[in-house]
Amino acid sequence: MSESDLLCDLLQAWRDDIDSVPFPQFAAPRIPPQASRVDIDTRYRLEPAHPHVTNTTHWYEGRL
Repeated sequence: MSESDLLCDLLQAWRDDIDSVPFPQFAAPRIPPQASRVDIDTRYRLEPAHPHVTNTTHWYEGRL
């Protein structure tokens, strides 16, 4: 048996091994649906981007 025949036999055995493993079948997609750009834009248009927060510590003035 030549070296090329041996390599072909090994490659065929490898393919048969790969083909023998069943591919998993999922009943439902595992990835949740992603929000579209329109959904995101609408959400930020309806909700304020930065709610008003008072700085009660006055840290920016240098006193705590």
